[in-house]
Amino acid sequence: MISIIAGLVLLVTLAYLGWSIIWIAPLAAGVVALLGGLDIFDTYTHTYMQGFVDFTMKWFPVFLFGAIFGKLMENTGAAQAVAYKLTSIIGKKRAILGVLLGASILTYGGVSLFVVVFAMYPLSIALFRAANISRQLIPGTLALGAFTFTMTALPGTPQIQNLIPTEYFKTGPGAAPIIGIVSSLIMGVGGYFYLTWRAKKLSKVGIVFDEPKKGNKIKNFTVEELPNPYISFVPLVVVVVLLNIVKLDIIVSLIIGSLLLMLLNVKKIKIFISSINTGASGSVMAIINTSAAVGFGAVISAVPGFQTLTNFISNFKGSPLISEAVSVDLLAGFTGSSSGGMGIALKAFGQQYYQIALNSGISPEVFHRIASIASGASILPHNGAVLTLLAVTGLTHKDSYKDIAVVGILIPTIAVIVAIILASFGIQ
Repeated sequence: MISIIAGLVLLVTLAYLGWSIIWIAPLAAGVVALLGGLDIFDTYTHTYMQGFVDFTMKWFPVFLFGAIFGKLMENTGAAQAVAYKLTSIIGKKRAILGVLLGASILTYGGVSLFVVVFAMYPLSIALFRAANISRQLIPGTLALGAFTFTMTALPGTPQIQNLIPTEYFKTGPGAAPIIGIVSSLIMGVGGYFYLTWRAKKLSKVGIVFDEPKKGNKIKNFTVEELPNPYISFVPLVVVVVLLNIVKLDIIVSLIIGSLLLMLLNVKKIKIFISSINTGASGSVMAIINTSAAVGFGAVISAVPGFQTLTNFISNFKGSPLISEAVSVDLLAGFTGSSSGGMGIALKAFGQQYYQIALNSGISPEVFHRIASIASGASILPHNGAVLTLLAVTGLTHKDSYKDIAVVGILIPTIAVIVAIILASFGIQ
């Protein structure tokens, strides 16, 4: 256990300092292997790389087509058109709500979390400038909209964190809808009120909007250049409908959504190839970041201390839903990846929980939803999405991580607890 803790502390510390997960993950894995009594070279070339490759092989197509769809939404102006339409309805002064809803709709529509950050950043700057709200709150707002309820809890979301449990529990993306909706309200509403409270608090001490000096530079469309927002909204709806109602595979749904998006924006045909190329390239970095974290998790699962952890989880005397939530949350936190950590946890315990579901009368859909929500309540400083978010916005952990932690760890943990309580009353 000391080896696991030491490796995790090193990984979190270096990530907090801004070092790339791509090389600090194998470095931290080496520390775990050394202190855990494993051969470092063999652990890296076999255990670490096997975990890395297995995750890449299984999920790269989803990352690939999700990133391409998202980049097409971004470069055609469709993403910004949808977001601007929302803000015109709710008002420019409600900047936090505008960014939150924009990120939520894009995420629920199937756009990659990483791409949502890129697509929403220009609008976030414009809205926060108009409302004179500190940029420190942009990462927390984007995290709330893209990394929480629309990623894990809202029934039918096409994000990978909601798809992984379907394999283990033989469920669909809309599993346990009541629990999912209640959890979504807790995270969405709770996070929104926290961020608005923070904005008022910062304003009172004179911390308001200041122009960014660094961060991602991408095209910001003028209102006149944007496509029709209602037409831009159609591909998002189509992806969700194809996935949840027609029951097509997520890859097929994203391909059809991308083709429809290009058809609706055929006048911009010249940017299609470059957008697809850029999206494909971006997906590689996203999958490598996540797979690097998964490889670290694979090494953790190979050291003797992991058996102590699994014994603790397996012998947990309370509800199996609690042990599932704890196991997923811990491994997602350890690996710095909600999807990667959940994949490791369900690979180790998924069959066991599925049998418990069949024997105990607890619906497999409930296990699905609890695992998904718990995976998101783990956004530690070394999380790949957090690192991307801070890099794009040009802010630091010191500037914004506290707010990310509240909306991405504290409030989602409350949602997990409420979800388990609802499940104990037979609600799903």
